[in-house]
Amino acid sequence: MKIQLAEHYGLCFGVRDAIARAEQLAADGPLTILGELVHNPIVREHLAARGVHEGKLDRRDSVRTPQVMITAHGASDLRREEWRRAGFGVADGTCPLVRHAHDQLRMLVSLGYFPVVIGRPGHVEVEGLIGDFPDAFVVASVDDIAHLPVQPRYGVISQTTQPIDHVRALVAAIRGARPASEVRFCDTVCQPTKNRQAALRKLIASCDMLVVVGGRNSNNTLQLVAAATLAGRTVFHVERAAELEPEWFRHAESVGLTAGTSTLKETVAAVQIRLEEIAATFRGATASSRG
Repeated sequence: MKIQLAEHYGLCFGVRDAIARAEQLAADGPLTILGELVHNPIVREHLAARGVHEGKLDRRDSVRTPQVMITAHGASDLRREEWRRAGFGVADGTCPLVRHAHDQLRMLVSLGYFPVVIGRPGHVEVEGLIGDFPDAFVVASVDDIAHLPVQPRYGVISQTTQPIDHVRALVAAIRGARPASEVRFCDTVCQPTKNRQAALRKLIASCDMLVVVGGRNSNNTLQLVAAATLAGRTVFHVERAAELEPEWFRHAESVGLTAGTSTLKETVAAVQIRLEEIAATFRGATASSRG
């Protein structure tokens, strides 16, 4: 059993900086993050150990600290202003690439395009993107396009963690369904997501089984799992090394290891060490049987 680590995996700079910012704020005084800073339970445990609280972006009664922080997934300007007007200090942990998506959507709307966001309905990033534009339409699949309001001009962006091939296919489907309309697409899928998806394709080509490390509700992690599953590989999605079961790998020859952009490097390292231990156990068992 060989273990192959993806070329690109785990924590991206946006998540890294958001965590560092939260730690700095928590060291200065009580802090409440308005949601999950990132979708990863180990990061949440790490911050809770430093006294960081979690509240709800849409409920001021869920907060008991004067300082709050927007998560890495971002929020609408409307929500930020509501918290400021209520007297809270508002720190911003929004990933710069999510902020870029906000800027692109705002630019398209200012130019007269009807706002369309490709992404997962209800996801905190998507909710933030459409929060300032009540008419915005979210497209998750081709089926949604049938309900897209007829408009002369569509301005399309994407949730930053969507698979770029999926996004391009949906943009093409919008153009096909609305041939009389102008469709302007701004690619807002972040480069770290693209890098991890490309690295995953290499693992799929060379491994018969994959382990994907990341939060259960992390969109980019779930997209990695879905892509590997669609390619016909056996995939195990875990949040930490302790979840790995040796029996899963009894017949594996090559195991690929990757992780979503909100997964700490040390978590991936712990999973890799555990996989190496499992592989060593199997090698020892094979040697004993031959002896």
